[in-house]
Amino acid sequence: MEARTFLKHYRYDERMVKGGYFSSEPILAEAGDTVGVVLFNLGGPDAVADIEPFLYNLFMDPAIIDLPFGGILRHWLAKFISSRRAKRVSLDYEQIGGGSPINSLTREQSVALERRLNTEFGEAAGVRFRTYIAMRYWHPTTEEAVEQMVEDEVNKVILLPLYPQYSKTTTGASQVYWWMLQKHNEIPAWPTRSVYEYAAHPKFVQAISERIDEALARFPASARSKVQLVFSAHGTPLYEMKKRRDPYCCLIHATVDRVMRYRKHDLDFHISFQSKVGPAEWLTPSTPDKLKDLAGKNHKAVLIIPVAFVTDHIETAYELNIEIRQEAMSLGIEHYEVTTGLNSHPLFIEALAAVTLSKVTLSGREDSALSASAGDNSTLKFSKKDRSCRCEQCEEITEALCWESTRVETIKPD
Repeated sequence: MEARTFLKHYRYDERMVKGGYFSSEPILAEAGDTVGVVLFNLGGPDAVADIEPFLYNLFMDPAIIDLPFGGILRHWLAKFISSRRAKRVSLDYEQIGGGSPINSLTREQSVALERRLNTEFGEAAGVRFRTYIAMRYWHPTTEEAVEQMVEDEVNKVILLPLYPQYSKTTTGASQVYWWMLQKHNEIPAWPTRSVYEYAAHPKFVQAISERIDEALARFPASARSKVQLVFSAHGTPLYEMKKRRDPYCCLIHATVDRVMRYRKHDLDFHISFQSKVGPAEWLTPSTPDKLKDLAGKNHKAVLIIPVAFVTDHIETAYELNIEIRQEAMSLGIEHYEVTTGLNSHPLFIEALAAVTLSKVTLSGREDSALSASAGDNSTLKFSKKDRSCRCEQCEEITEALCWESTRVETIKPD
């Protein structure tokens, strides 16, 4: 669907923040079925020449960037901004090889997930799992993924975001686009289920913790006990939380809370937000401001953990590893490291398989759905008392889904 056509049909509604475009109840998969698992991700330019059209696609999406007007005005504004911004951003991409690593890393995740789903679950049940990548703002596009799915004779679909913490601006943007394509008969109306979030999934949490340990080993032994952990997440406008009731901020804090509980709070930790664009007020504190604060308190060793990103790309490879590193060093921080993205970490692939299987019941295998993934059907969440990690502006919008079998309460969806 052409960007201006999507813009014409797009209307905000509460499903953008609460989910609900597709059912979350497990779907029955029987012998002979082909289940397509669609990995939603942002995408990124493969080369410098791709930067401007990539940015144009991003600025044209009303689900990620709200503007008070649409149609031809938005088209020309997106063209203008993407043209101007591409000239500057191209210098950043050149420093990390000329293109984004997100595309190749997502392909690796897709291959690893498909292999695990089939060898561990599908083969025994006679069900074939196939994974597909649907980049929202680059290739392979949703339409390209669907074309391959039709060729592979997929007959049931699971939408799996590579965004652990739900936000209208990420998972919501991809879900509404898929829904719009179905509504206008541009893609088949397959029986479809969606994963909402997995911010506190134990395997995801453990994978982050292992990346932290790997990065801590790069610090001098004398400095490790003094390292300040800074969990940096991509920011969103404060308006999304305050007015739209977007759960993203709460879910970021839920992830950090579970990681530090798992690590038994072994080091001091902080949460910040990066990549602010435009004049609007965003979630705070910003990552640069947090580093200034830590440097002002004479902390010399900082480890940045990109907690909302599951693949390395421009925000990790350049913004955190190069740009903000330089800022940290200028502030007097002597030891600065950034954890590697989860990428195809085995525990993360296990988490993706588990949350996928939470939406599938394999015929003849009672253990295949919710119990197999230690998951739930979006009704079991941690209670509010189970999370002490909150931002100063927290309005307790939501708590994370509990992918464990203990300390949960059953509540109605927000």
